[in-house]
Amino acid sequence: MTADPPTPTTGGGPTPDVSLHLLGGFRLLHDDTPVVVPRGLQRVLALIGLRPGATRSHLAGLLWPEAPEERALSSLRTALWRLRQDPCCPLVTTGDTTRLDPRVRLDVDDLTSTAARVRDGDDPGSTGTALTAGRHDLLPGWYDDWVLLERERLRQLRLHMLEQVARNHLAAGRHGEALEAALEAMAAEPLRETPHRLVVRVHLAEGNVFEAVHAFYAYRDLLLRELRLEPSPAMTALLHDTLAPIRQASRPTPPEPRRPGASPQTHPR
Repeated sequence: MTADPPTPTTGGGPTPDVSLHLLGGFRLLHDDTPVVVPRGLQRVLALIGLRPGATRSHLAGLLWPEAPEERALSSLRTALWRLRQDPCCPLVTTGDTTRLDPRVRLDVDDLTSTAARVRDGDDPGSTGTALTAGRHDLLPGWYDDWVLLERERLRQLRLHMLEQVARNHLAAGRHGEALEAALEAMAAEPLRETPHRLVVRVHLAEGNVFEAVHAFYAYRDLLLRELRLEPSPAMTALLHDTLAPIRQASRPTPPEPRRPGASPQTHPR
């Protein structure tokens, strides 16, 4: 594991800034200098970052699920030894657990901390912070079971965060910010109904009935085309009063009932 170009460090120098990026792809930076990490060690570093404090047996079982336990533990010991040879990625070992040094900044933590502040009702700093946090998938192109599980967890975490941000802005009357957050969630998962409902609610709150109806039917067409499904009753109810006259006008007019005793009208040939 080497930095390109290498950055010399001395005992009396400042503490180097080390950051590990897993969203959008693996990147290890040492004082903003990319560090070249072999793919096998990338997996070890990524898992340690995502599972802080995990035991060695747990890490080894996830990294080498098909190997016998002793062989998996031996492979992990070798990988940890190789990582400790380079100061670019310090590790902390306590008993049977291994984690990244606290000075290593992990981008996944930025997403989880922002989501936690939104969930607790705190201002995450700005709408832009919440919108950009976690915009990229975790380790795209990696298909380990533990990666797939964590990727889906973070995806759902971000979707719920964006929807909560939209609801908070909508409740405060900040319709532009609410729409921006809802559209960001919609872009992340186009078939998910919740952000589409929020978009309809924002347009109705602004009095933009046409925009609300257009958003409803755009989602309805997408859902029918992709899944052969209709929007839920909860979404349809948002526009019940607005759509009722349209639906009434589009129904065919039933024929007038014939009076008792009246003979059917005949037409000359």
